[in-house]
Amino acid sequence: MDPVRTEVMRNRFAAIAEEASNVAYRTAYTTFVKQTQDYQVALASVEGEFFAYPVRSGVTSSVCQNVRGLLDEIGAENLSPGDVIITNDPFSADALCTHTMDIHLIRPVFRDGRIVALGWAFIHASDIGGSVPGSISPTNYEVFQEGVRIRPSLLYKAGVLNEQLWHFFADNSRIPDLIWGDLQAMISGLTLLDRRTQELCDRFGTEGFLDSVRDVIALSELKARQAIARLKDGEYVFHEYLEAFDGSHVFMHARMIVAGETLEMDFSGSDPQVRYALNFTTSERPHPFLCMPVVNWIQTVEPTIPMTGGMIRPIRTHAPRGTFMNATFPAAMGNRWVAVMRVYDAILGCLNQAVPGGLAAAGSGQAGIISVASLDPRTGRQHVSVVEPFIGGSGGRVRADGVDGIDQPVAFLRSAPVEVVEVETPLVMRHFAFEPGSAAAGRHRGGHAMRIELENRAWAATVTVRGLDRFRFQPWGAAGGASGHSASAVLNPGRPGERDLGKIDVLDMGRGDVLRMITPAGGGFGDPLDRLPALVAADVRDGLLSHAQAEERYGVVLLPDGEVASEATEMLRRGRRDTATPGFSHGAAREDLEARWPASASIALANAMLSVAPRLRTFWIKELRALLDQQEEQVTAEAVRQASQRLMSG
Repeated sequence: MDPVRTEVMRNRFAAIAEEASNVAYRTAYTTFVKQTQDYQVALASVEGEFFAYPVRSGVTSSVCQNVRGLLDEIGAENLSPGDVIITNDPFSADALCTHTMDIHLIRPVFRDGRIVALGWAFIHASDIGGSVPGSISPTNYEVFQEGVRIRPSLLYKAGVLNEQLWHFFADNSRIPDLIWGDLQAMISGLTLLDRRTQELCDRFGTEGFLDSVRDVIALSELKARQAIARLKDGEYVFHEYLEAFDGSHVFMHARMIVAGETLEMDFSGSDPQVRYALNFTTSERPHPFLCMPVVNWIQTVEPTIPMTGGMIRPIRTHAPRGTFMNATFPAAMGNRWVAVMRVYDAILGCLNQAVPGGLAAAGSGQAGIISVASLDPRTGRQHVSVVEPFIGGSGGRVRADGVDGIDQPVAFLRSAPVEVVEVETPLVMRHFAFEPGSAAAGRHRGGHAMRIELENRAWAATVTVRGLDRFRFQPWGAAGGASGHSASAVLNPGRPGERDLGKIDVLDMGRGDVLRMITPAGGGFGDPLDRLPALVAADVRDGLLSHAQAEERYGVVLLPDGEVASEATEMLRRGRRDTATPGFSHGAAREDLEARWPASASIALANAMLSVAPRLRTFWIKELRALLDQQEEQVTAEAVRQASQRLMSG
């Protein structure tokens, strides 16, 4: 490896990726792409690993995806210059797509008659048909309800559009013109990547270009191994719970094994796929959805690491086929990102044990994507638009507070400007702000929750909100920090007909109806009695904390003018020191559940269900939980095995 050439080319690759992504972003059509930025454009090697990936715009969490499976579905030998492959099928292309709303494109870059790189782009399509406007209902239970599904096919052949294929898609979307605009924006980015690659090959030679691709990816791998080596060797376990719509839960078991410069994530013992749109696919190769916090950790401790797929090379991931994070056909997946965020929290729980001193508490754990469908009063046509990615605060960190109103797994998503929302939809945004008093206490407090209030001005509007969670199970605190604030959703608060909605599926709003939602808030990190009194006083001055809350949560006594009463504070804190509880703070709902159902029993139940036909598993889990809940004593793994055998034999 030539270190000078590698550094030069690493920066050149990054620059052309940013340029192409910016072109796509500035020419896109739908709000979710041109404002929220749920899209990306990048370059991958012929082996499918990204080597030129943007960080300033678009989705950043896909950098460790591998796109080779999409090429293999068509066959490299069947491709020619100007071809563009399209797919949105989660059950093809080696789990490149993880739900049908993500449309992926591949444009191979040819040089001297061979493929030298793969231009890749994707958009989250705001509607591809299906049972509801926006295509995503959290309660969908099979992929057939989630819109049109296209296996890898040629959208363009030698630069000529396959009109029949496009018409097939357009005839199934509620907003085909807007989706077509987004796809053309991505193709513009891919065209630019091709041109820039040709320029690099002209300057450095084709072999010089390919050598540089290999070297930059290898440098990422080297730095990733150096980062993993900082973790304590050992095996670390953490459990998480995802909330289902019938009041039940989905159990997740994460096991991290660190050995020198390598790391393995194993999710054996997690629940099977469910009859909700909470599933996703990961195939057999290492998948970024199963190690995202580790990749973030690597980038944090090795800030000069090139953003390439090489970061995942020292990592192995495993989720058994048929579990909700490696689901099989015909599982519904539209709402899969909330499940990914719960996986993120489980891995973060393991990392807190592997990083000396800990790392961070759990964040809000949701990305509530609000979509609205309504009739255009001028044309009568139905319009579907994404309103806002509704996200709560991140968890407190080992050296800093959590970030207010945003969480790490979705930090790439941007808020849509209020003006755009009110021009493109019938909704008026009455309130959008931090929720006072919602930050979890800790030496470093959690990030605040967000409150949003939306009024419908149309005769009727259909609102869907995917990605909601943490209404029951709170974000956990770490190192003695408090657990976070739970979520809520209310229709017409303080008015006749006020209704607690819980997790929203599909909501029909009448003219003048108001929807109020509050996100979860991140957990706290460290003993709240160790928080600097001046920081507590600052939150009070900012209107985010009351005098009473400062005293109750932090043991900080404030004078009427807002200044800290030092002696009274010291005396109050001294009396509370012995009551502090170290470790994780999971909240009452989880503690009550695990007192009845310890993790060992949940693991036994999940493992037993993998021998049951996939479409029956959800029903059998529900039946067994109800049966075992009738006994008075704590459920054991042996009791689960016996009850499973009786049910299967009977």
